[in-house]
Amino acid sequence: MKRRDFFTTSAGLLAYLVLPGCYSIQNIKNYPISFRFRDYRKDKSFGKVQIVTPDDGYYLHTFFDVCPFSPGQRYLAVTKFPYQNREVKYGDTADICIIDLENETIETVYSTKGWGYQLGANLNWGRTDRHLYTNDIIDGKAVCVGIDLETKEAKAFAGPMYHIAPDESAVTGFPLDIINTTQMGYGVPWYREYDEIKGAPSDQGLWQTNLNTNQKRLLVSLKDVYENMSDLGFFEGGNFYLFHTKYNSAGTRIFQVTRCIFPENIVTSFPDKRGWNPSLMVFVADGTDIHEAVTREQWSYGGNHPTWHPDGEHIFMNLTPAWLGEHQIRFCMVHHTGRDFRVLSTKFPGTRGHNSVNPDTSYLIGDYYVREYKALGYDECPIRLINLKSEEEVHICKVFTDLEISESTYRVDPHVVWSRDYKKVCFNGAPGGNRQVFVADLTNVI
Repeated sequence: MKRRDFFTTSAGLLAYLVLPGCYSIQNIKNYPISFRFRDYRKDKSFGKVQIVTPDDGYYLHTFFDVCPFSPGQRYLAVTKFPYQNREVKYGDTADICIIDLENETIETVYSTKGWGYQLGANLNWGRTDRHLYTNDIIDGKAVCVGIDLETKEAKAFAGPMYHIAPDESAVTGFPLDIINTTQMGYGVPWYREYDEIKGAPSDQGLWQTNLNTNQKRLLVSLKDVYENMSDLGFFEGGNFYLFHTKYNSAGTRIFQVTRCIFPENIVTSFPDKRGWNPSLMVFVADGTDIHEAVTREQWSYGGNHPTWHPDGEHIFMNLTPAWLGEHQIRFCMVHHTGRDFRVLSTKFPGTRGHNSVNPDTSYLIGDYYVREYKALGYDECPIRLINLKSEEEVHICKVFTDLEISESTYRVDPHVVWSRDYKKVCFNGAPGGNRQVFVADLTNVI
């Protein structure tokens, strides 16, 4: 075997080549450590709210539309940061931890150089409680790593992961270092030099890696995305990037947030082209039938954070539907084809935060950014629970998130997310100034 077939991973572990581009990592076996969950403001919370991470460091679950609960709902996957208030440096490792919600234990199962403050190490569960997926920088490439929680063996694959297919057949993602061009914290730290993207090339875009064969392919190119947009004249001269990538619940379709950044000379002449100029594209999971769900113009009035509705057909999103006469951000739904656009409530103000609904669209959970909740007179972030049928809102609790850090990239957002049975919610906070993860059990109150 060639010398390059062996190398040392983030945690100082020996890895060896088993297939082209696929490395097996012999992981160190750790053991679960007991600790006690802490009730959080027991007499002031709606439902039972607990802090479920130890007070020995800085913890984060992934995102508002990536379920941290295992398929069997016994375990919770979290990332433990080595620090929380400075730029992530390449070479610094974060720990991948599994919390046993029944036995109140925590176990470190992997350490990675591939992390950021917003998604942590982007932890995605497979079909069972046995397999967990993350990212790392392996052999000079930012790639997906699968962890077998029974054998404690990790396997590095050929391509990057932003999201995993529900059947655990594949992962898809835009290169996790290039994603930093539009926004830090959602991929991996800067670790190599690369040429910025020019235009919408046909050899870069969304990559898919088959987890059974380790075959990596370009699923949808930036050129494919660009050619299926409705406002081609506006985008002329712009440089395209991809951001959030999400499979629907059935694994049949993928939505893709796209961004277009214009050179300074164009922005100088056309100020309306500044910023990310986002739009939302949807396609079949094999990369065909590419179409717009939310156009650049619709998004331009104000919006944020699309997510699939649990039905797998519609998209839930914070949008300002000015074309309907609305001038405030609202909770909206739209079919993936762009048809059947609906405002779910005009009673409750929307936010630019992280919001989602349950399967029958009767309940909505959400949060606020710091500047939003302070504008409303709150000192801490309300974790919102809205009954869309009765049009009533309660706050599950309020949690401190204002770390007063110099860079917004380092911020802590609650990223409130449903459990798989929609009876619990998980969210981040920073009580006492240290990042922790919370679980609210709503079983007896909704």
